Amino acid sequence: MLDCHIHLERGDYTLEWIKRFVTTAIDRDLSEIWLLEHCYRFVEFIPMYDNVCAFSDYINKWFKKKSGVLRLDDYLRLIEKVLNQAWDINIKFGLEICYFKQFEEIVYNITKDKGLDFLLGSVHFIDDFAYDHKPEHWDGVDVDSTYKRYFETSIDLADSGLYSGIAHPDCIKLFGHQPSFSLLEYYNSLATSLAKNNMYAEESSGSYRRCPTTSELGMNRDLIKAMKKYNVKIQTASDAHSPEDVGLYIAELEQILKDN
Repeated sequence: MLDCHIHLERGDYTLEWIKRFVTTAIDRDLSEIWLLEHCYRFVEFIPMYDNVCAFSDYINKWFKKKSGVLRLDDYLRLIEKVLNQAWDINIKFGLEICYFKQFEEIVYNITKDKGLDFLLGSVHFIDDFAYDHKPEHWDGVDVDSTYKRYFETSIDLADSGLYSGIAHPDCIKLFGHQPSFSLLEYYNSLATSLAKNNMYAEESSGSYRRCPTTSELGMNRDLIKAMKKYNVKIQTASDAHSPEDVGLYIAELEQILKDN
């Protein structure tokens, strides 16, 4: 079994920290783990977030606490150190990158020739709106138009040609908001773009683990069917942010994929 989305951000860049993730993964019968960092932790990506920080005082304060604590070279040195060791599990390293259409060139220039195993694109901001932080941020928001822009942005992400995969493809459902219209057309369009660009889609437990009363486990079943219809590769992910969360619900996600 695979867990293709595991964050390192809550510990120091040491082999001891990596070993904690490996130990949990082996205990949960995983054969491979993909480790990553949010791009905003690195100084190089900070300019991409000016607009979202200006849009929301909450995000501006959150960003100042979380961002720019490392340089990308710090991460690359950790990767080299880890890969020079022998492990009882396969390990890959990448980045999760917030997608902004206007910054595609910046992302390309920062990440090219860095030797990363994968780049994971994610939609965390819809026209600067940070939809997945707090449910009260949705007060007064037009759900239908926000859903449309979410999937339009996701399709732009896929068509950018920058990424190996897309993170949590329908994370917008996190707090239980649903549009008044069918999403099948968007599901098919996203799957078509992912297939065209040879990208994978995550089948993730992250939203469910955060909000089990409002978010279903994994992708919406109609979205899974669209991915399969267009032969999009689907990979299981926990979106873990600590060692104890590695591999959570991966077996259940595998079963969901078999059943749909």
